[in-house]
Amino acid sequence: MPPKRKTQVDVEEPYPYEFFGPPGALAVSLGLPLVCYVLAFSCNGVSGCPAPALLHPSTLTLETLKQQVAWPGVSGLLNTKTVFATLGYYLLNLTLYALLPASEVDGTELVSGGRLKYRFNAFSSSIFIMVILAAGTVVEGAEFPVWTFISENYIQLLTTNVLISFFLAVYVYVASFSVRTPNKDMRELAEAGHSGNIIYDWFKGRELNPRITLPLFGEVDIKTFMELRPGLLGWVILDCAFIAQQYRTFGYVTDSILFVTFAQALYVFDSFYMEPAILTTMDITTDGFGFMLSFGDLAWLPFTYSVQTRYLAHYPLELGLWLVPILAVQGLGYVMFRSVNNEKNRFRTNPKDPKISHLKYIQTEVGSKLLITGWWGRARHINYLADWFMSWAFVLPTGIAGYVVKSAFKEPITATQSTAIFDRQVTGRYRVQAEAEGWGMLISYFFILYFAVLLIHRERRDDEKCRRKYGKDWEKYCKIVPYRIVPGIY
Repeated sequence: MPPKRKTQVDVEEPYPYEFFGPPGALAVSLGLPLVCYVLAFSCNGVSGCPAPALLHPSTLTLETLKQQVAWPGVSGLLNTKTVFATLGYYLLNLTLYALLPASEVDGTELVSGGRLKYRFNAFSSSIFIMVILAAGTVVEGAEFPVWTFISENYIQLLTTNVLISFFLAVYVYVASFSVRTPNKDMRELAEAGHSGNIIYDWFKGRELNPRITLPLFGEVDIKTFMELRPGLLGWVILDCAFIAQQYRTFGYVTDSILFVTFAQALYVFDSFYMEPAILTTMDITTDGFGFMLSFGDLAWLPFTYSVQTRYLAHYPLELGLWLVPILAVQGLGYVMFRSVNNEKNRFRTNPKDPKISHLKYIQTEVGSKLLITGWWGRARHINYLADWFMSWAFVLPTGIAGYVVKSAFKEPITATQSTAIFDRQVTGRYRVQAEAEGWGMLISYFFILYFAVLLIHRERRDDEKCRRKYGKDWEKYCKIVPYRIVPGIY
């Protein structure tokens, strides 16, 4: 049965299942890793994006498809060197977390009372790693072993991180059964994560903030570490590897791939710089740490969010003057994103700050304050609109995506293929859009569609949480601020 939770009047009632309960949790746990592989294989440098066979379903055969996507066989999905390399990367992040200077911040108040302390130095840790990678690139150029290793073992790196996320979810699920109430370590079970159903609880996460004490490293908060360390920085590292791959393949680097990498790196390093802000997000305050977050942090985010740079590594696109409107989208989105979040963080940490002291709010019976003017008076989750608006700058540089890889020895270039792009690694190999034009958008624009679904679903979840927490105060708030995400529309 669904887990119980306490409402505003401390009466326990069933906490509703999310994701359609255990069947949905199982479907997501099996389906999303498959989506990662579909995106990785269907857009490649061997045959095209998407693989040509997919454009002709009436003549599609499994053998042809395997050949066109360079299927390595089940045994080829993983190798020892990627396992050791990935674990080494995680260990480096953990070492920097423990050794570099850090700020200690109190988290939000727990249901059981008290506040956990968090150690934050993701920004300096990430700068340290990026400086090492930059130094290696200065010395070795595009042939720097880290970049070539990622390009040559991309699928295997994906598999390794999927497996790590799976085993990490198993570990925290098993460890959660040692939680006793009350306890001096302030350990708590997540309200929606202890239904009694193994699959659902493993997926959602039973324990709210699982921690582990490691020799030499001390206590590590698993959830915040995984949210901001390996996967988020890994996203930028993958982008950089694809820039190097584009240069090795074509002998130049395009403005499109540089811009996408810049836009995504700005988003990531902004998150690192504002690291304490994570403590007020739903991921930290509400969701337990299970497969949903471990897979999302370590595999889904870095390997699906970097699809655009991987596409551009195989099909270089020069934007020219088109870069100007795309840059405007990025700039406006970022300004809105930062303004919205700064307003919220200032209000929560220092309501007397002159920049936000004029804002009006509702005082709820449970003690919280809900803004009804400023950015947050326009829509209840105006920050999601800023997120989505800014993310368009990630996908637009891929243009009307789609290409086919051909050989000049087998298929000479015709007059209509004057825009053919030759690579310098294989003599006679070139790329044209041909019949694939537009179809590649299913892959390169996948992120923007997924992100919209994610934000809408997340808003619905948060609305349900707030409705239960604030009761009549939330109903009053919704009448004053009727729009969910998009002012005047939704």
